[in-house]
Amino acid sequence: MAEQATIGLIGGMSWESSAQYYRLINEGVRDRVGGVASARTLMWSFDFARIEALQHAGDWNALAALMAEAAKALERGGADFLVLCTNTMHRCAPAIEDAVAVPLLHIADPTAEAIRAAGLSRVGLLGTAFTMEQDFYRGRLERRFGLEVLIPGPEDRAAAHGIIYRELVTGQVLDASRDVYRAVIQRLVARGAQGVILGCTEIMLLIGQEDSPVPIFDTTTLHATAAVERALAGRT
Repeated sequence: MAEQATIGLIGGMSWESSAQYYRLINEGVRDRVGGVASARTLMWSFDFARIEALQHAGDWNALAALMAEAAKALERGGADFLVLCTNTMHRCAPAIEDAVAVPLLHIADPTAEAIRAAGLSRVGLLGTAFTMEQDFYRGRLERRFGLEVLIPGPEDRAAAHGIIYRELVTGQVLDASRDVYRAVIQRLVARGAQGVILGCTEIMLLIGQEDSPVPIFDTTTLHATAAVERALAGRT
């Protein structure tokens, strides 16, 4: 029997969501394989304080260099493919892909595939301001998968971004913030969103399907599930 592939996780952005990746991937392997099976993984975990400072300074060249170095370290360690455990840092996906020979499992792809499988074409996107406002994520959903992507208005974007960086990345899950996100979701639905993407890997700590009148697409769970499927694809 062929062994499962080794997953290289680029994490720590934040570790709160990276811990969820580790749990979900190992649960997925155990459920698929059975017994005491668990995933073969390597993780590079960043100090998020450094990453956050560079993000808000707009130094994406420095961030791309850091992501590329992490990818190369995981490749040297034996990773068969890479999982970048964050939506926002997929702005640096091209730098990672240029730095290594092993493939990167892009977070937007399993998300878009799940939306298409559900028969939806117009979705709302929640995440950091970087993810909501820049083209690297929305553009991939629109150009590669033909989706129409709605983003919240300026005040709602600021509120969503602030809750992520002030609270969720530090493990704070507040009912008042859940109410804020519920209201943002309602406004997206009123504009025609048929579903909502939780486009930041920490939002799943705060929001679940029970908080939305339309389907929720949790990128953390979808990405982790896709990683399990790829890791086990070669087993016979």
